[in-house]
Amino acid sequence: MSHLRPDIVERARELVSLYPEPRSALIPLCHLAQEQDGWLRPEAMEEIAALVGITAAEVRGTATFYDMLHTEPVGTYLVSICTNIACLLGGAEELLAHAEARLGVHAGGTTPDGRFTLEDAECLADCDRTPCVTVNHRYVGGLSIEELDALLDDLAAGRRSDEIPPHGTLVRVRRNGGLRVPLAQLAAERAAMAEAQADRARAAKDEEAAQAGAAGGSQGSEGRGTA
Repeated sequence: MSHLRPDIVERARELVSLYPEPRSALIPLCHLAQEQDGWLRPEAMEEIAALVGITAAEVRGTATFYDMLHTEPVGTYLVSICTNIACLLGGAEELLAHAEARLGVHAGGTTPDGRFTLEDAECLADCDRTPCVTVNHRYVGGLSIEELDALLDDLAAGRRSDEIPPHGTLVRVRRNGGLRVPLAQLAAERAAMAEAQADRARAAKDEEAAQAGAAGGSQGSEGRGTA
């Protein structure tokens, strides 16, 4: 039985069809599975592996490389506080310490109710507003301690759900219409591309053989002249 919902499987297959090589869809598929569960469950990684023709270990190896992909459970809201130099000078260390005390977890931890995961983040690229904070990869600005408290209250009460969906949802706007090119045309174009690559490979091999033959003939002539 599939772990991924039927609508997710349908979208996954559409994603795979966009790429000449199925494994090129690996990262988008990981994000898609994370949208369903909030993190990448082992059974989801197995299904992704089957869709792109690789092993579950390869899926996990890729997922663990990227910060936005999680192979362990995270909270509904991933609160990330940047502590790089600009934010550090703007009070990030104090803000992070307050967040830890407020939520009762250290950076990297998740609250017992599963609502919040707190993250000590690398540069979040919003250095003109410090300390920079994101929630589920949505920018919420440079926050003071009081503003962070208000944000956490809003999130807990569901007052920011219109702008901040649960963790895992990267976008709420879906591609409209799927592939614009008929599948038969796409298959024909890819077959032609593969044949052209094969022709170039054969031509290169023939040229290499011809050059080797010419070099051998030249050496033979020089040998006879010396004798």
